[in-house]
Amino acid sequence: MRAATVLCLGLALAGCRSAAPNHSTPELARFFLESVDSPGETVTLPLSGVQISVQPKPVFTEYDIVNVEIAETDLGQCLKFHLTPAAARDLYRLSAANPGRRLVISLGGVPFGARRMDRPIEHGILLIFVETPDSALPALVVSLNETCAALHPAAAKR
Repeated sequence: MRAATVLCLGLALAGCRSAAPNHSTPELARFFLESVDSPGETVTLPLSGVQISVQPKPVFTEYDIVNVEIAETDLGQCLKFHLTPAAARDLYRLSAANPGRRLVISLGGVPFGARRMDRPIEHGILLIFVETPDSALPALVVSLNETCAALHPAAAKR
């Protein structure tokens, strides 16, 4: 009898417990320009092991991104970053002035991919492949967009 009472009391108390808040860690995306002329910091991409020397200061940060989507290309899935109008102009100028150099994306301080700028990038849309399984991309996009919504509340309401 006592064991049944304890079991019922335990179940009742467990039912009264509130759910833990769902606090996801914001995903901070930063883009670094490949360093050619001056010595920079060398980063290594996680799967391919490619080493790239980059400038220490990012050229674009999470404040420059307003939305992220998954894009389907002939080569597979990649991330499609939509930049603010000011960052879009900067991206065009940067890509026009630095043909052949790469932009390296860092997520949470870890390099995850690189994009060679073979021509000027217009319209503030940057497609970049990241070295992570395609199955992880939806959760990554959700996290990146949560960060965008927190940093750009007006854009999130559109």
